[in-house]
Amino acid sequence: MRDAMGGVVNLVIIVVFMVIVSGYLAFNVSYTRAFRVKNKIISTYEQYNGNCESNSSPCMTQIMKYMQEIGYDMNQHIDLPGYNCRKGFCSKRVDAETDINHRTVDDRNRCYYKIVTQITIDLPIINRVMQGMDTFKVKGDTKSFIVE
Repeated sequence: MRDAMGGVVNLVIIVVFMVIVSGYLAFNVSYTRAFRVKNKIISTYEQYNGNCESNSSPCMTQIMKYMQEIGYDMNQHIDLPGYNCRKGFCSKRVDAETDINHRTVDDRNRCYYKIVTQITIDLPIINRVMQGMDTFKVKGDTKSFIVE
């Protein structure tokens, strides 16, 4: 009987270990995908000098196409106060003069964009263990642009 109980304990330890490793790998894949999308959004905003607010703009078309190509979940809902949230990400225009880290020495009006993407872990066991912790955010800033 003692050997049978030892086998069950070993089996439980192996299953718990596999769940932890699977959750860690799923988080890493989701984080990498959200990080790549954030970087692509930032580089696209910089390429189009921040003219990406319209959903029909070439900038937004390029971003949505990239999200589809890498399999980023565009149906996830992000709700951040003060941000303009779209399918899968949020952006916020900030005047550079109000932020000490982005101030410039010239007299031109400048702005930059804050970009936020989201990591979603969709594993039922992990979501039950970590309720309310299923979403994490990846944030980044564009370079500053001259406001025309």
